[in-house]
Amino acid sequence: MKSKQINEASKFLSYVLRHEPQAIGLQLDSEGWGNIDSLIAGAAKEGLNLDMKLIQAIVSSSDKRRFSISEDGLRIRAVQGHSTPTVSLQHIEKAPPDFLYHGTATRFLESIHQQGLIAGSRHYVHLSHDIPTAIAVGQRYGTPVVLKIEALRMHQQGFKFFEAENGVWLTEHVPLIFLHGNQSYPT
Repeated sequence: MKSKQINEASKFLSYVLRHEPQAIGLQLDSEGWGNIDSLIAGAAKEGLNLDMKLIQAIVSSSDKRRFSISEDGLRIRAVQGHSTPTVSLQHIEKAPPDFLYHGTATRFLESIHQQGLIAGSRHYVHLSHDIPTAIAVGQRYGTPVVLKIEALRMHQQGFKFFEAENGVWLTEHVPLIFLHGNQSYPT
């Protein structure tokens, strides 16, 4: 299977399963699960040749583990990153490590320095457990910058943290007082 085909189909899955399931007539339950056969049929209407083999290749080859397939093999969901209001994954609250990291681009720093990290259209702010992962996230948007978050101190002061199935840490907001550094990493 060609990596270009996998990449294009993965972007389609992210769009549909995280943000716009109705674009192809897909119904997601409150945990984000959608029927794979309906997904394949909806993709076909949009001219995308998606089949179970390609879906399994995307799920198994993704180093970020963005998607999961149900145990019965009939449903798929995005693990995190939803903006659709009908999905509200029930993540288990967990104490974070001392520090977590947020990868962003230099062009977003002014806004971050005014309001901290906010979820925007997503349900949560996404945080990484290490700097290399945060750099990879940040460079998708331009010159990457890594911010260090005092996660454990936030948690001790009442902020809730969750760890998604794929290791991405989630919280609703990171106030400025817990943000440090803005080390940029030119690509």
